[in-house]
Amino acid sequence: MGKTTDERLIYEILSAVGEIPEGKVASYGQIARLIGRDKNSRLVGRVLSMAEFYGDYPCHRVVNHAGRTAPHWREQRELLEAEGVEFKENGCVDMERFRWEE
Repeated sequence: MGKTTDERLIYEILSAVGEIPEGKVASYGQIARLIGRDKNSRLVGRVLSMAEFYGDYPCHRVVNHAGRTAPHWREQRELLEAEGVEFKENGCVDMERFRWEE
């Protein structure tokens, strides 16, 4: 993949993340499907880990398919709770209630 393609892919991912409304979450796989790359959920995670270099995106609204927040990012839960997202006893987002239905 060339640099232009890489940049385009990065912005496709970040644009999709930018669409997640406040108080909702999406999974890495959901974002990958939205951009037509069903099997690239890990790529989504890598791009989001570098998102600060591309602007201000609500990356805290992306969790894994089970609703787990990113490891080593304690503030993610606080940001989600401030938006009204609730967590189950096991520490995961209640995906049934708070998943973004794009």
